[in-house]
Formats: sequence, structure tokens, C-alpha cells
Amino acid sequence: MADVTLTVDGKKITAPAGTLLLEACKSAGIEIPAFCYYPGLSLQAACRMCVVRIEKMPKLQTACTTPVAEGMVVTSESPEIAQARKATLQLLLGNHPLDCPVCDAGGECELQDMTFKYGAADSFYAEPKDHREEQKWSPVVYFDRPRCILCYRCVRMCGEGMDVFALGIQNRGSSSVIAPNVPAQMSPDDLAHVDCEQCGMCIDACPVGALTSGTYRYKTRPWEMNHVSTICTHCGDGCKTTLGVRSTTDGSEIVRGDNRDKSGINVDFLCNKGRYAFDFANNEDRITQPLVRQPNGEMKPVSWEVALDHVGKRLRELRDTRGGKSIGVIGSNRTTNEEAYLLQKFARTVLGTNNIDHHRTADYVAFARALAGTTDRTASLKDTLTAPAIMILGGDPTIQAPATAWNIRTNVRNNRARLYIANSAEIKLRRQAKAFAHIAPFSYGALASFIAGDDSAVDALTHSGADASSFHEFRKAIRAEESLLVLLGSEFRDADLQRLLAFGKTLPNRKFALISDYVNSRGAADMGLLPDLLPGYTPLAGNTTFAEYNTPTTPGLDLLEMFEAAGRGELSALYVVGTNPVSRYSVDPASLKDTFVVVQDMFLTETAAVADVILPASNLYEKSGSVTNSYGDLQLVNKAGDRAGVRSDFELIVRIADKMGANMKVLVPFGKGTRADMGQSRGAQSGEADRHAVWLSANNMEPKLSPFDPFAILDEIQRLVPGYNLLRLQLLSGNDQHLQPAVTVTDLVQISKRRDLVLPANDTLFTSGTLGRYSAMLSDLQHNESLRPPTGLTQIQTAAD
Repeated sequence: MADVTLTVDGKKITAPAGTLLLEACKSAGIEIPAFCYYPGLSLQAACRMCVVRIEKMPKLQTACTTPVAEGMVVTSESPEIAQARKATLQLLLGNHPLDCPVCDAGGECELQDMTFKYGAADSFYAEPKDHREEQKWSPVVYFDRPRCILCYRCVRMCGEGMDVFALGIQNRGSSSVIAPNVPAQMSPDDLAHVDCEQCGMCIDACPVGALTSGTYRYKTRPWEMNHVSTICTHCGDGCKTTLGVRSTTDGSEIVRGDNRDKSGINVDFLCNKGRYAFDFANNEDRITQPLVRQPNGEMKPVSWEVALDHVGKRLRELRDTRGGKSIGVIGSNRTTNEEAYLLQKFARTVLGTNNIDHHRTADYVAFARALAGTTDRTASLKDTLTAPAIMILGGDPTIQAPATAWNIRTNVRNNRARLYIANSAEIKLRRQAKAFAHIAPFSYGALASFIAGDDSAVDALTHSGADASSFHEFRKAIRAEESLLVLLGSEFRDADLQRLLAFGKTLPNRKFALISDYVNSRGAADMGLLPDLLPGYTPLAGNTTFAEYNTPTTPGLDLLEMFEAAGRGELSALYVVGTNPVSRYSVDPASLKDTFVVVQDMFLTETAAVADVILPASNLYEKSGSVTNSYGDLQLVNKAGDRAGVRSDFELIVRIADKMGANMKVLVPFGKGTRADMGQSRGAQSGEADRHAVWLSANNMEPKLSPFDPFAILDEIQRLVPGYNLLRLQLLSGNDQHLQPAVTVTDLVQISKRRDLVLPANDTLFTSGTLGRYSAMLSDLQHNESLRPPTGLTQIQTAAD
């Protein structure tokens, strides 16, 4: 739209035609208060705090509902306006409790701020205030009715934003109250409750302390916490969460999670896991001292020095006597990129093995191979907010990637985006879909073939609920779209995924994303936690990028083959970092009886229970580094919490390598390094003594001073890993950077043709793998959900690990 020019308080500003006056003023740095207005939601005009004087209009107008017009003259502050706002505040405070000293919103309350500004300190009422007891609507949502100012933000947030409609309005006029969707008479405990996704968006939207969080209420004050922005560890969207941290006797305790600054890739959204499921970090069952198995089978606490000496000595002996090929390494999709990269480098250069893998929740190898040599074909999470048309094939973003689902709903609601879905299940997002293709179970391979043009595949898609004509109409509709964003579930793998993407590349303006579980599933694959590929999906043999590695060129064992080798007595050692494969893959613990097992983890998991050495590790909220979400968006992780007695996986890998006698400056490029002759002499190695230092100098970067600095490895990632050409200023300023795959080879091959190595997590809204079992709040939400009959509102399934 064309811009219009208007005058506000004597200042000329411009804004696109149709922009709300309140937003136009905000963009120009002019603050207009509002309680009921919330960007992206429908207009309410209920609070009357945003009134302004507009020339040639007889009455004060609400800025939240008035669009800008050419030549408009506006006054946003005057004695008349101040008196109107003060009168509104006096009405709101008429029955509002004066409990600011104990209210959770104290210090962050919009009503409190406006009262201070306009001085509405006088009360004109002699009647006693109508007191009501606080209500517990769920384990995480509490409602204090007298504090409510009836702005209706929560109602619109739950209905329009989340498409759940768990909150509504009862009665009319001054008797209006916010009410949940499960009234007391329908509840087993005769108390009102909310049947919803428990995302807590209503709490963040509330301008006062009427809605409060079960994890934060009455614990501390905002000014008593440090507020650290970092990345949520739970799903593949990689949402930014702002953690409130306070000091304790044994470190720093996380007491709150939110995203009220709206500065992350997820804007203002945060699901229940990102908002509440940080409490696993505070769990009393955390291991805080190294444990070593004694000859009698018992685990004995020892000092760090003893544990690390034992691990280093034992791994060195096994490598030297039985060879590196007898050692296996299993990484995690919850560690940082730097830790994943360092782990595979440690395995290949120190242990001398390619037996390295991780829990794969999506086939990023096939995804990278299919898009090799293309540009602008991968989508960012932000694209789901603006794409004119979106197609979801498989998966369920509502459960697997909640921020993706939020963006899609917002895009459909505000931009009228067209949504197409093909799935074997009736997922919740179907309610926003323009077209829904209900395919037969286990027919995603046929769906890929059909979309690519194979009409004969339609027979495998049809069932009693859908005929062939509906699928032909679906395919015709998506092919007619000029621009399309395609989101693929983990059901598409290997040949099926490549076939679908190969066809998609033949059509213009198509972007793709492969949805996975957990915060760094994409990053773990990108960083080379694979037995047949180096970082950036680079082949083991014949590459020049990683020539300085001098790694083995024979592909190693995959995760399942490692356990099979252990059962045959061929695996001398297994090094497991931040994952629980014994539980996830139903491994028989007896198969590891002849294997020296080292586990780095926070808890005594099923895998840790069979370990010979357990090293207590920190979680993602207690370390620094970077992660790459499902879409390829890179973001920095900042250290928030801390716990005495634990160490980061990065530090532990470095210390174990040091105990094994490795050259630390080769493993982690820190310090000034070795001087190179800069090509002044002849010979095969001339000018190559310090490639990293030369690269740092060429990029105006300083060498890192410590081997424990993750940014030293980030420098090497940027130098060597294809596709990771980073913009440091972009990252350091707290923004994300979308990375395009830079794979140029076309002969990438999965290591195993006899089994499918992708295992989706199958988490629900209230589970998060092994880690979720140690979140008391997620456990409470699972129990709360089990008490309620299924309503179909959120399609929450029974939790399973």
C-alpha cells in the first residue's frame, strides 16, 4: 500500500495506508498506552486507554481501531487525554486489589505503570471490594479474578492464536468474568479447569497479574533475577526463550521461562515445554559427581581428576591394543553444534574411528543430497509467517513443532494464506486447511510418487474415506500455486524424500523444510555425527576440505551396528554423550557386558545404569554455543543456569582428549598456533602449518585463548563446513541466520541399505524424550491430562517415551 503522511503531536510521520494509528505512532517512537490491544489479534477497543484527539472529529478516538489517513492531525498527549485515561484507571482500580507487593506481575504490570504515569491514586468508592479466591485452572495456569481488567487478550489469544478456545466470557456488563471451558459441574473435583495445550500464551498476554504461572508464582521478583535469552532444548523449531535465573548455594536456579521481549525467531510464541519444562535442570536426581564402577559392580563417587584419568587411560589402552575401529561414539541432538563437531573430530582424529552416530529423527542426509547444487530452495521458520501458500505432507506441527503451527495459523488468519495438508491422521491444523488429503496409513511413499506425477500410486492412497478424485484435485491445486512452501514430516526418507524433492525442484518458487525432533537434530547431522560422512555431508574419501583431519576413509558402524558388535564382543568401548540409546532403541543391557562404557549425562538413565564411568554433564541451558533448527536457522545459545559439580560436554571431550595425550591445539584451534612460512618454501606442506591462523587474520578475527572456548570450534566450523558461512555480527546481536545447504556432490549414500535409521521421537505435547521424564511440570501436565475425557480440542495423545 502507498504511504500516507500524518501529524502526531506536531511531528510528521509516514505509514502505509491502512496501518492502525497506534502502530504508526509506535513505529515513530510515540507511545500510546493500551490494555486490550495485542498485535496480530482482532481489535477489541475494550479498555479505552488509547484514546487520542483527532482534528475534525468531535470525540476522543481509540488509536487501536483508527486507521491512518492522509493529512490526519493527532494529539496523543494533552490534559484532556490525560484526564480521560486517569478516569479509566480509576474505574479499573475500583475493584482491583491493592496487592502489588505480592503480585507476580509487580514490576512488569501495565496497569501499575499507567497508574504511576497518570496518578490515579484517588478512590471514589466507599463499598468494599468484591473479593474472590484464586482459582487453579491447571497445574500451570492460575486465575485471580479480582485482578482481571477484562481486556479479553487471553480469550483472543487462546481462540484466535491457538485455535483452542479454552477461555470465554460469562455474563454481561460489569458482571462479565473470564471463564474456562471445563466448568466446575463437569469437573471431577468440582473446580473449573482449562482443557487446552497449556501453552501459557494467555499468561504472557495478560497485562496485569490475573493469570499467573504455576512454575513462577510467589517465588521471586523480576528485579531479583538475571534474564538470559537462549534457545529452548525441546523441539526442532529452536524457539528463543528468556530464562529468569537467580543465584543459589549450588549455582544458579532457573525459575521462569518466557519470551516477552518478542525478539526471537518465534516472535512472541512459546509452547508449554519452552515455558515450563526448564525444571529438569533443577531436579534433585541430577548427578553432580563422577561415578566409577568398582570391581564389585557398585558405582562409587570419585573426584574429577580420578574419573578423567581413568577414562583417558582406558580409552588409550583400548585404542592402542584393539584399534580405533573397536570403539564406538554416540552423540546427541540436544548438544550444541560446537560439541557435536568436536565429538566427531575427537572420534576420528584421537580415537581413530568412524563408528559415530546419533539418534536421527529425520533424514537430513537424503534432504541435503536432493537439494545439492540448488539455491534459495530451503525455507526458514520465518517463511511460515509470510508464505502465500503452504503444504504440509506428513507430521503434526501442533505437537511436533508448535511454533510452526502457530506461524501457520497466524499466516492463515492475518494474510489469508492457503494451507494444503496430506496426512494419514486428522491433525488439528486441518481446521485451517483449504484442502485436506486423507491418505491411507503407511502410504507416504505412494504419496511422494503420486505428487511427482505417478498416477498409478493413487490406488495405494485411497481408502473408504477418500476416493481417487479427491487426490487428483489436491495435486492439481498445489501445482497451480505460483509460490509454495512445503513442510515435510519425518515419514519421508531416503528414496521417497529424494523423489519428492527432485520433482519439487522442477517447479519454480518452491521452498522446502524437513521437520525433526529436538533442538539440534539438524545441527547434529550437519556437524558430521554420521559414520559415513564428515561435517557438511562431505564424503570420507577423496575430499580436500578436511584433508588436514587425516581421518579414516572407511565408513564406520551405525548406531544399531555398534550394539550388534558389542553383543558379539567386538566393541571394546562405547562413549555416549547426552543421549539414552538403551531406552530409545530397546537395547539389551547384557550386550554391553564386555564393553567399556562411558556416559556423559545429567541423570541415571537406562544407558547410564550400564556405564563403567558416568560423567555429570550440563544441559543446553547451562552452556554457550550454537544450534541449527529443523529449517537450517542458526542461533546462538547463551549460558543461563549453573549447577555445582557438572561440566559442559565440550569441556569433558577436551579433557578426555588431553588425558589420552592428544595434541590439543590440533583438536581445538586456540592460541597463536605454529608459525607458517606463508608459502615461502617448497614442499607438500609448505604454507600449511597454520591454516587456521591465516584464515582468522584474513577475516579480521582474533584467535581464541582457551581450549574450552566453544567459539574456537565455531571458527573452524565457519572455515571448513560447507554451508556454514556465518555472519558473526548477525549472530552476536541475537539474531538468527538461515543457512543454505552447500553440498556439491551427488553421490551421497546412506551407510545402511538393510534398515531404516530414522526413528522419530513420537513425543506428545507433554513429553520430551528421556529429558521430559525429569520435568516435574511435564509430569503434572500428563497427569492432569489423564484426568480429563478426550474432547478433540487439542488432539493430545497418550504420552509415551
